[in-house]
Amino acid sequence: MRILPTLAIAALCAALPAHADTAAYMAQQLAKYQKYAGAPVERIPMIDLWQWQVVGKDKVVIWTGISTAYLVSVEKSCNNLDWARGIGIEQNTSMHVDAKFDSIVFDHQNCRIREIQPIDYKALRADEKAASQAPGTDAGAK
Repeated sequence: MRILPTLAIAALCAALPAHADTAAYMAQQLAKYQKYAGAPVERIPMIDLWQWQVVGKDKVVIWTGISTAYLVSVEKSCNNLDWARGIGIEQNTSMHVDAKFDSIVFDHQNCRIREIQPIDYKALRADEKAASQAPGTDAGAK
């Protein structure tokens, strides 16, 4: 009977470093996307959610196409967004997402979108490619 509490404590301890690594990675990714984020916009066109990535406790990058990305911030009342395994977007109007009216939905939560910033994703990818081919980098040395 003592094995069960011991296993629970061991599992909790093992999960704590993973969360710290995840938080550090998310902070790194957030900084990368913020560098290319433009001024906030009220509305974006969206027919389909192509891809998404959580980059903070209240921030998600969504792609509406292969090279069209947005940094979306939600209200602070959203709990555990950084642990979401899947998200959806609740749209009040078809084919558009509106800041302050629409929501990110996950795990039975409806998190109101506070801000939407377009990301210059083509510039981000071009800079990543140039950096990987620069002399002195592992990729550029090949």
